[in-house]
Amino acid sequence: MDKVSAARTYWKKNLVYLTVLLSIWFLVSYGFGILLKDSLDEIQIGGFKLGFWFAQQGSIYVFVILIFIYVRLMNKLDKKYGFDE
Repeated sequence: MDKVSAARTYWKKNLVYLTVLLSIWFLVSYGFGILLKDSLDEIQIGGFKLGFWFAQQGSIYVFVILIFIYVRLMNKLDKKYGFDE
């Protein structure tokens, strides 16, 4: 595989990672925090309603976790295509 096709494949895989991870973040922040808030409020975590928790803190926690997942995925992808340092 030449460098140009390797770079294109690398970039396409990177876009797939970004799309999936940002979709998860959107689902958690907008879906759970806004759209499903009333349904999730029937469940409590630590004395707080789950819908409130997702709206206030859950989406932030998920975002930070997704950052670490993205870093791990990209490190593997970099090694696979020879772009690691």
